Order: sequence, then C-alpha cells, then structure tokens
Amino acid sequence: VFVAGTGSKLWEVPGASFTSSSNLSESLQRGQHCPYRHLQDRARVTADIPPRLDGTWVSIRCEVRPGPEFLTRSYTFHPTRHFQALQHYYTDSSCEDPAYSLLIRGKLRLRQASWITRGGTEAEHHLSKVGIVVHSLAAKQRLASRLPPACVGLTLSRAVPGKLYELYNTRAGRGCLAALGFSMMEMGLIRVETQHHSHGGKVQELLLGDIHTDWTQRTQYRPTGYQQPLQNAMHHIHPCPVCALVYRSSEQRPPVLPRSPSAALLSLAGHWVSQRCETRPNVLFLTRDFTFDPDQHAWEGIYRHYSDPMCSQPTFTLRASGHYAQGNPSAKVSGATEFVFKVIQVRVTAAEETTAKLLNGTRPGKCGRAGGWEVGVEQDLTPTDGCTLLGIKLPHKEYELFKTELDHRKHPLLFTGERPNDGSSPDRLQRRPTSFQAPMVLCSGGQTQPSQRYSLNSKQVQLAASGTERLAQLVLLVLGSVLCSCFCVY
Repeated sequence: VFVAGTGSKLWEVPGASFTSSSNLSESLQRGQHCPYRHLQDRARVTADIPPRLDGTWVSIRCEVRPGPEFLTRSYTFHPTRHFQALQHYYTDSSCEDPAYSLLIRGKLRLRQASWITRGGTEAEHHLSKVGIVVHSLAAKQRLASRLPPACVGLTLSRAVPGKLYELYNTRAGRGCLAALGFSMMEMGLIRVETQHHSHGGKVQELLLGDIHTDWTQRTQYRPTGYQQPLQNAMHHIHPCPVCALVYRSSEQRPPVLPRSPSAALLSLAGHWVSQRCETRPNVLFLTRDFTFDPDQHAWEGIYRHYSDPMCSQPTFTLRASGHYAQGNPSAKVSGATEFVFKVIQVRVTAAEETTAKLLNGTRPGKCGRAGGWEVGVEQDLTPTDGCTLLGIKLPHKEYELFKTELDHRKHPLLFTGERPNDGSSPDRLQRRPTSFQAPMVLCSGGQTQPSQRYSLNSKQVQLAASGTERLAQLVLLVLGSVLCSCFCVY
C-alpha cells in the first residue's frame, strides 16, 4: 500500500508508517544459513524522515568509485546545518598509498522526502570552500596532468606536500573542481538507517546519493540510488579498525588502511545473498541470491524486486541461469578479477496483480505465454527469447568484475560490478565495470537466515492511504527500468 502525506507541505510525501517483516531467508532455497552472528542480533531497522544527520560519519572500508577512484570519507554535520567533509584519495584499491585529500565546507538544507526514491530525502547543498592537500610529488604530477593550466598555475604549481591550498571559494568558479571530476551531488539524496540489536546496541548508517558511472555525467547527475553507507562514528559495527583510522584522520594526516586479509579471489563456490534491502537508480529495490558451481562453470541468480526500501512489498521475482568464465586479474582494480557471464535462461514470477496485468498486455511471442501471466506462477522467457517489456533478450553476455574480501569477523564477502546508471548492460569489453555494488555474504549450513524487522518513522508527517494508482505508476517505472542488465550479476 502506498501512502501520501496530508501534513505540512514540506513533508507531503509518499511514505509509510509501519513495522513489517522482511524475511530474506526465503531466498535461501537450499535451507542454507549465513554464519553471521551479528545478523542474528540485528532484529529491526528504522529510518527517520527527515533524517537526523548530526555527528561524524565514516567509511568502513576502502571505497571504489567508477573510474576507478579509491577513497575514504569522513563527513561531519552540525546542528547549524553546516558540514565539513573530508575525502582522501589513493592510488591503490587498498587505500594504502594516499595521493591527495579534499577538505570541503558548506551548508546543507533538507527539503522534501523524495517522490522518486521512496524512503529517501532530497536536499540542497551550498559549498563555501574546497581545499586540497597533496601527499607526494608523484601525486602532484598526476593531478597537474588532469587539471587545466590555469588551475595548475593558481594552485598546484605552489603546492607543497602536506600543505592546504584552496581550490574553490564563493568568489571563484568551479572549473578546477569540474576538471577533477569533483561533485557533492551525492548530498542530493539522503537516508539514515538505524539497526537496533537485541542486546541493546545500535548501528547507524548514512546513505548518500550514488555517483554516476559515466565520468562526464557525474557533476550534473541527480542521484536516485545510493552509495555504500557511511557509519556513525559513535554507533558502528564493532570491531571496525577502519572506522577509527578514518575518524582520527585530517587533511594533513590521511588514514593508511591495513591490507585486506584476502588479496586474491576466494572460491565462488556456494550460495551468496544480499546483506540488506538494496536500492538501485531508477526506483529499484531488490535482494539478490546467487549460487555458483565452479566445476560446471554454472551460475543461478534470483532477483527479488520490491516497491519499497524495506523490501517488504514484492512486485516480481526474476530467476536467471547460465555459464561463466573466469578471466585475468584486473589491471584497473587491484585484487579484482575479470569474468564473462552468459545468460541462457530467465524465468519471471509476478508477485502481485498489477505486475501480472502489465505482463499480460504484451504482444504474443514477445514476453512468455501471451495472456498466461498469473500471480505466483513462474514463466520461462526462453521460448520468446526474452521479454521486450522488461528489455530482456536471450541469450545474453556481460563483462563483469568480481572481488572478494573477508569482513571484520573473517567471513567472506563478494563484490560484483556496479551497473551503469543509464540502465544499459556491460555487454561489451569497454563497458566492464570499474566499481562495485553492495557486498553479498556467503551462506552455508542447515538453517535459514534470520528475518529482519523494519519500520519507517516520521513524526512530521501525517500519512493516509493513496490507493492503487500510485502503485501502478511505480510498478510501471520498475518494469520499465529493469532492462537486460537486471539479471546478469545485478
């Protein structure tokens, strides 16, 4: 059920006030169990509208942005609406070799909750200053090759490692920032989630807008999805050695992260599932469920799509399968490995009546059995070579990038390539991803993964039901945004 606001104009938004079970264990078809004790403790997740931002939020690992770029972030928000952001950039994917740091100051104004990305809040930011500190002469030379001569002359020609130089202020233009590919458009979409643990502790995460996968678009892009979250410095997962290093950092003293426990790709064998309800650009909420058989070079992926950011209101499920081939270690992202995936078969299940009606409206021979779509009944799209409405064409090949790590508890994580923001597919070699989606966890054992309970709270919004028209609109947006990229290691 979708709801519309009837309270103040600023917070007249599509939202929900509910507590519902989002049982990810349904994705574990083989009765397997994620060996994560902290997931069992995480009984409930809440999200406040508007979000409460006061405090410092830090990276929990070396982050990989499209390009690729490697960085850590430390953002501090004050009650006065002022913020200070530290971005430390590195030459390597382990964040061991600092190149330069940016010190960003400005003001943030929260606006209305987003009509596009349900559960998120739109915001406006105004920069007052951006300073840069280079950490080596080699980094200075690399920056000089990227910046226009005017920027080099004004700033970098005088730069001494360890000293702060101003790149931007309210009296100067943003040409030097744009040449760096710098943008704080991520602050255009904000969400804060609080994980309430059964032992009384909590973890708070700040999700900021996603970065466009096309470098030329990133400075103007209005985000509709999220990056990997930052964690509240006071309320984070324990132990988190990276959190402490990033929190104590400054523009002159960037954090040097400890080397990841695993430098090479771990075995893909087994069953991997999403750790949380995942948000994608263009109104996509989903959970992923992968199984790999290295002996047969076979894989299966199950993508459960939802209409809400808690993944409690299913719309359709997509089950894809095929073969894969492992390639060489990545030359762009150290520790990552190149793959090629081929999708042979796709099956879709409509989870509610609106989706079934939309699929039944397709032309015969274009999307499964014409007029045969029913709620809860799976259809094979192979006989029609896919589905034009969903943008699926079979067979299909994609170029992928995988990376594995061990988390703070020495449990395996799997990172798969980030999907292009424009909904296209990495079906050509030059489109291979250079950044990653949210990590998945490895499951094994004999029980199901524990359920998670979610709720969305807003004290400033009075909510009322809005009916099926809004639901139909969103389902149409979801179906129209899936495209062929949704099923191959999405």
